[in-house]
Amino acid sequence: MTIVHRLPLSGGHVMHVEEHGNPRRLPALVLHGGPGSGSSPLLRSHFDPTRYRIICPDQRGAGRSTPAGSIAHNTLADLLDDLRCLRDHLQVDRWLVVGGSWGATLALLHALDQPAAVAGLLLRNVFLARASDVHDFFAETARHGGAEWRVLWDEAGRRQCPITTVLADIFAHGTWERQRDVARCWFDWEQRMSCGSAVPLGDDAALQRLVSRYRVQSHYLSHGCWLGAPTLLERCAALPAVPTLIVHGTRDALCPPQGAQALADILRGRAALQWAEGAGHDPTHPALAAAMQQALRDYATTQAFSASAP
Repeated sequence: MTIVHRLPLSGGHVMHVEEHGNPRRLPALVLHGGPGSGSSPLLRSHFDPTRYRIICPDQRGAGRSTPAGSIAHNTLADLLDDLRCLRDHLQVDRWLVVGGSWGATLALLHALDQPAAVAGLLLRNVFLARASDVHDFFAETARHGGAEWRVLWDEAGRRQCPITTVLADIFAHGTWERQRDVARCWFDWEQRMSCGSAVPLGDDAALQRLVSRYRVQSHYLSHGCWLGAPTLLERCAALPAVPTLIVHGTRDALCPPQGAQALADILRGRAALQWAEGAGHDPTHPALAAAMQQALRDYATTQAFSASAP
């Protein structure tokens, strides 16, 4: 069954939330990536709907939450407040929190913000939001991204600012034509890094959604995701001692495997790290999909993960 909620939030935002599966079984909060990407059926496809109550919110400005693509009143602190509101609205005591990429970042931060609310953490291809992670991703565009990226880098050079600032300005204030062209360029590069090849973009509606997504994403990246000192890794030393599994592709070019290892080292003895051999960032890769499905089967049976902590 599917239940849809429209939850009013602060600052004029409204959160779109979908519940799937069995409302009487284990509650699982599924956090999408981006920031700004929105939820999708893919993110819940690894769950057995007979064993889980699958809760899928679209974060502020993302997916079917409104206003779409809005960056007003849209910060990390707002997202954490929203998860508190959502749990109160749904009357959930504790939930398994599942997230990939930025969704894993937000899952960690939610566990730090509301440790009593989190029964377990399942993290796929974790993004640590380090300045080096963001820099390395965009630095590759300077070398291999093509003419549009060279224009963007030239603009950043003239303004003596990070490229994330240029991108945020374009998606906040640029013409529709410029936003459209940069969104196509960004999407193409992201897909090549994630899947190894470009993916067809789709129709005009898909392009509009993409512009909204990158408006939110560039807004967060230009602010360092509000994760300056202390860094996310430093904060994670205080994570609650709950069953935690990190699943990461060994060939992830968007979120380097070294980040997953660094998180596992911080959580030594409290989390397991499972490598998906040959997988990149694409959650549909067979190794990643199989690892996530097995982890969710294990948790449904024992409320723990079978992989051993490092």
